[in-house]
Amino acid sequence: MTEATTPLTRADRELPAGLIGASVAVTAWAAGTVMAKGLDMGGLAVAVYRFWFFSILIVCWMFWRGTPMSWRIIKDSMAGGIALGIDVALFFSAIKLTNVVNATLIGSLQPVVVGVVAARFFGEQIRLRDAAWSGVALIGVIGVITASNGTPEWSAAGDLLAFAAMLAWSSYFIFSKESRKRLTATEFTAGTAIWTAAINTPLAIIFGQDLSWPSSANIGWLLLMTLVSGVVGHNLMNWSLVRIPLWVGSTFTLLIPVSASVLAWAFLDEALSWGQAAAMLLVLLALAMVVRGQTVRPREIGPTRQA
Repeated sequence: MTEATTPLTRADRELPAGLIGASVAVTAWAAGTVMAKGLDMGGLAVAVYRFWFFSILIVCWMFWRGTPMSWRIIKDSMAGGIALGIDVALFFSAIKLTNVVNATLIGSLQPVVVGVVAARFFGEQIRLRDAAWSGVALIGVIGVITASNGTPEWSAAGDLLAFAAMLAWSSYFIFSKESRKRLTATEFTAGTAIWTAAINTPLAIIFGQDLSWPSSANIGWLLLMTLVSGVVGHNLMNWSLVRIPLWVGSTFTLLIPVSASVLAWAFLDEALSWGQAAAMLLVLLALAMVVRGQTVRPREIGPTRQA
C-alpha cells in the first residue's frame, strides 16, 4: 500500500529556487558590508557613490531589456526606497563606528519584527517548530554580540545606529513583499536604488561628508560593491521574496553576520573568538533546520494538503 501525495503546485516548484536565491543574496550583502568597512571614505559618502553607481547600472540594464524607467516605478517604489535610504544612511554610519560583527548581528534581529508583520498582515502561518528554530538562531546572534562587546572596534553609539537601521531594514523587506502587486523585482530594485541615492546625497552634504571623486582604489571597491551587494544581493532577494514566505526571507538575514564576521576576520583582521565561532555554528544549524522545514513536503493520505 502506498501513500498518496498531492501534486506539486507552481509555488512548491519555485520554493527551492527562492531559498537558494535568498542565501546567495545575504552572502552578497555580507561581502558588501566588509568592503564598506575597508573603504577610506565616510559612511554616507560610500552610500551615495554606491547607490548612484547602482542606479545608473540597473536603469541601463532595464533600458536594454526594453523596460525603461518611468515615473510610475519611482512613485510605486517610494515607500520601500525611503525605508532603504534611511537604513543605508544609518547602517553605513554604524559600520564606521562599531565592529562589523555587532552591526550585522543587530541588523539580523530583523526577523523578530518581520515575523510579527508577516503573520498579522500577510497571513503567513509560522509553524511552532520553525519558530523555535528561528528563536535558537536569535539566541546564537545574541551570543555573538555578547562575545564581541568590549573589543577595540566596539562602540555603543554605533550599536544604536545599527538598531535604528534594523527597524528601517525591516520596513524595506515588508514593502518589497507588498510591491509585487504593482512592480517586478527589477523595477522595485531600480526605484529603491534611486530613492536611496537621492536621500543619502543631501544627508552626506549636511553632515560634512567628503563627496569629492574617490581615488582609483576606492572606485574599484565601490564598483565591486555595486555588482555584489546591489546587482546580486538586492535583485536576488527581491526576486526570492515572491517565491518564499516573507518571514523565511527575513530569517535568512541571520546568515549575514556569520558570513560578514568570517570575511572581516579573514580580510580586516577583526577579532573572532571561539565563543563567537560557537554561536555562529548555532545560527547556521538553526537556519539549516528552518530551511529543511520549508523544503521537506509532508506526505499525506488523501487529496488535499492542510495549510
